[in-house]
Amino acid sequence: MLIAVLLIAPLLSLSQTPYATYFDGAQFIHFLLGPATVALAVPLHANLATIRKSALPLLAALFAGSLAAAGSAILIAMAFGLPEQVIVSIGPKSTTAPVALGVSEALGGSPTLTAVLVILTGITGAVVVTPLMNLLRIRDWRARGFAVGVAAHGIGTARAFQVNETAGAFAGIGLV
Repeated sequence: MLIAVLLIAPLLSLSQTPYATYFDGAQFIHFLLGPATVALAVPLHANLATIRKSALPLLAALFAGSLAAAGSAILIAMAFGLPEQVIVSIGPKSTTAPVALGVSEALGGSPTLTAVLVILTGITGAVVVTPLMNLLRIRDWRARGFAVGVAAHGIGTARAFQVNETAGAFAGIGLV
């Protein structure tokens, strides 16, 4: 994902192609995000008993994590005096791309900026999650996965699946 961004962003800039035009051309890939998200149901089903036992802590962690992800980004943007459109665009950065773009646009933000922030958030989360969890000595795959799913959506969830299937299943829950 990082390599794709590093290749496509300069190309769009050099060719003076607006992100909206690029996105229109990438609708097929965007369409495939839906089935890819639905495919997360397979590992969720395999971990259903564990998930049911963890429902209440998951809901509490989801509320806290979502509030922290959006709230901290918004408060930092406000502290730096960024324009309202930028603040609105930053808020949904930890949500999966289709949802983030819709929320940003509905609230008057810039979907282009939101898309970039969503990708950067996902890449950062995927790169940082394993070393950070190891540093914090968090060994529970459920907690590790759920945290990265909430914070780093699809890209973080893909990374969680690379590390451990249980972590991937719980990342999928956090993502959804």
